[in-house]
Amino acid sequence: MLRHLTIKDFVIVDRLELEFANGFGALTGETGAGKSILIDALALALGERADAGVVRSGCDKAEVAATFEIAALPEVATWLESNDLDGEDELLLRRVVDAGGRSRAYINGSPATVQQLREVGEWLVDIHGQHAHQSLLRSDAQRALLDAHAGLTAQVRDVGAAWKAWRDAEQQLRIASEGAEALQREREQLQWQIGELDALAFGEGEWATLDVEHRRLGHAASLIDGAQYALAVLAEDDAACERQIDSVATRLSSLAEYDPALADVAGLIGSVQAELSEAVSTLRRYADRVDLDPSRLAEVERRMDAVMAHARKFRVQPAELPGLLTGWRQRLAALDESADLAALEARLAAAQAAYRKLAEKLSAGRLKAARDMGKAVSEVMRQLALSSGRFEVALPEVAGGAVYGLEQVEFRIGGLAGNEAKPLAKVASGGELSRISLAIQVLTSRSASVPTLIFDEVDVGIGGGVAEIVGRLLRELGGERQVLCVTHLPQVAAQADWQWQVSKATRNGVTLSAIQPLDEEGRVQEIARMLGGVEITDITRQHASELLRKPA
Repeated sequence: MLRHLTIKDFVIVDRLELEFANGFGALTGETGAGKSILIDALALALGERADAGVVRSGCDKAEVAATFEIAALPEVATWLESNDLDGEDELLLRRVVDAGGRSRAYINGSPATVQQLREVGEWLVDIHGQHAHQSLLRSDAQRALLDAHAGLTAQVRDVGAAWKAWRDAEQQLRIASEGAEALQREREQLQWQIGELDALAFGEGEWATLDVEHRRLGHAASLIDGAQYALAVLAEDDAACERQIDSVATRLSSLAEYDPALADVAGLIGSVQAELSEAVSTLRRYADRVDLDPSRLAEVERRMDAVMAHARKFRVQPAELPGLLTGWRQRLAALDESADLAALEARLAAAQAAYRKLAEKLSAGRLKAARDMGKAVSEVMRQLALSSGRFEVALPEVAGGAVYGLEQVEFRIGGLAGNEAKPLAKVASGGELSRISLAIQVLTSRSASVPTLIFDEVDVGIGGGVAEIVGRLLRELGGERQVLCVTHLPQVAAQADWQWQVSKATRNGVTLSAIQPLDEEGRVQEIARMLGGVEITDITRQHASELLRKPA
């Protein structure tokens, strides 16, 4: 869970260092004081998009660092290990944004990507924004909520992949059917081209071999003359090097008996004799092998001419012909496969069957989850003074299926405007929608695995006794998780285990936001302010004390 948050030069915050406790905490303060800035800063550390606007005016950069306790989150430890990021019982996420809008991310002090912040953040914090009830009217958001609540996200991905495979197979069959004539012409062209190169029988690396042999045969006379000249100078003439060196070696060996210093020189000369003898032997073997062969030269030249002619015909370099043949054969094999309409139809049927199987399994999971979610949300709605309403999750069928499955997901409400259940957008008023949204968020948070839940003014449009119930629900959640709620309702704040007050002041002409942890007396004063407005009386303080003393 979240243990420490440091914010520096972020929007209207110069520097804040916050220590978080367990349970349910409330963040309160005047409108515009910057209550949601803390949530925005934490979201930045968790990988939200950054821009230069978050940097406090006149500063070079903004910085946010969040420390989490992860001893009870083995999946986070596994993720850190797989990404070569050190971590034990604590995890430090840090984000720096400069005045130009560029950002840098760090995990446990090591440079990281924003995507990595997002990935690990999904295990740490779940933020419910104040406008969640607006997105709740979208069908895609309703479907995502149900699937996430039921743990069906992986199945949804599998269904989407199967849908794509089905559509790809369908497109291949359509292209093959519609372009059969053009494909046949391409096949015939490829068969002719492959036949040409098959007849040439030109292998990989043959051009380099032909080139070397052609140069050797073309210069055979010069090679023979050069070898014979070298043999004459080195070994066969009367004044050949070999005889001269032998004479020198003999003379030095005899003189070395009188002066040992010449023995080293004699040894070096001996080495020269051995090397020269090896060179002469090699030259003799070469001279015996090299001969003039006009017929072989003509044969090599005819072969090279044939290869060059094919290379010009197909507009490639000679050495590229074998690779060209390989590519043509692969393309012909693909065309032969695509021309097999029966095989393509079988593949299409198999892809469709695979999609149906996965989609039907997903449908079964959604059906069970829809029933359970309907009952659970209806129960929370009754606690939120919507006792006449009932929540239903309808699963209208999608003809032919879709990338997300065989059905759409539609949240419906019955009992508020007639007994018949109707879509949310057509039934609920603004206040009712806020309460229904909160009921859904509380339910989905209970089933979530993240240790820290944050509610950013989700109680908008709620008041009176309902607000007190909302506070109790959040307090119950705080018994299982770490919960932080930005709220303007005293009935909600009074239910919190701990409370912070956000204030805004001008120092040296600069407006800054600050957060102050409240003790018991401070909480009475802050809740009295929330109850009574600008003028706080003894009666509002007494009412605030009663709210704080009221059992949960």
